[in-house]
Amino acid sequence: MTEKTISVDRMEHIISVFGSFDENLRIIEDELSVKITDRDSEIHIVGDEENCAYAERTIEGLLQLAAKGENINAQNVRYIIGLVKEGNDDKIGDLARDVVCVTAKGKPVKAKTLGQKKYIDAIAKNTITLGIGPAGTGKTYLAVAAAVAAFRAKTVNRIILTRPAVEAGERLGFLPGDLQSKVDPYLRPLYDALFDMLGAETYNKYLEHGNIEVAPLAYMRGRTLDDSFIILDEAQNTSREQMKMFLTRLGFGSKIVITGDVTQIDLPADKASGLKEAMRILDGVEDIAICRLTGADVVRHVLVQRIIEAYEKSEARQAVQDKTRRQKNAGGRRR
Repeated sequence: MTEKTISVDRMEHIISVFGSFDENLRIIEDELSVKITDRDSEIHIVGDEENCAYAERTIEGLLQLAAKGENINAQNVRYIIGLVKEGNDDKIGDLARDVVCVTAKGKPVKAKTLGQKKYIDAIAKNTITLGIGPAGTGKTYLAVAAAVAAFRAKTVNRIILTRPAVEAGERLGFLPGDLQSKVDPYLRPLYDALFDMLGAETYNKYLEHGNIEVAPLAYMRGRTLDDSFIILDEAQNTSREQMKMFLTRLGFGSKIVITGDVTQIDLPADKASGLKEAMRILDGVEDIAICRLTGADVVRHVLVQRIIEAYEKSEARQAVQDKTRRQKNAGGRRR
């Protein structure tokens, strides 16, 4: 058995890392098969040599986040353990470094994973950024945060949020009410992110003045969007024609962020996804970044990450079975 000791200057950092009722501590102990105690501003770790080293580096990484004012939760703990096991704990200092935006309630919005940091950096550096990844990776929320930050800095004059209303087949005229009430159900996630960043009162003021526009993708046709930060959400449900139409709306002084999850395409089976086509066609084009977020970047409940992993494993098994079946059928035809 090995014992390691970590000295901590500030007791509040130990409290933050350990979590409510030591819930974070239990995760580290269970994941790494170690025993952790604290005495007199020191954290003591007991276990086999390798796991003690992992636990030590995990706690030191979490202490770095606590020193930056981060609220340590189960997601942080599991993510840092993953980085440590991969040998990437030297990159922990990059997390929670830069504030993208401050919400209406004064909460700073920061990257919680390395994937999110790359995504935020790509948005800052490129005119067009594609953010592709599963649910819960912060694709839309971080894009809206970047849009609000650009608007507050006066680098753009408008924020335009759009998504394809694929559930209604873009035939919004058949729905009751005015345009706003027709599109609200399809654009609600975008409203929620904007309300969080700006507050309802400020949001409504900017909406009335035309500084914010939330509309279905069909209403982008025929326009040129200058000095705007434009976000296309749920882009996996665009057709190739819609995607080309949207991309060519780009005007001077504007920035585009396209988000989507290619595993959740709601289009008919015979219709190609505009997002998948764009990923292939635009790969390597100057001033366009393609960021791929993964299950490791999920910042929702840990079960979301497990669900995504379970589906990925199931799809991988199905792909192997389909390939085997095709090979058998091909062999039977040759005979």
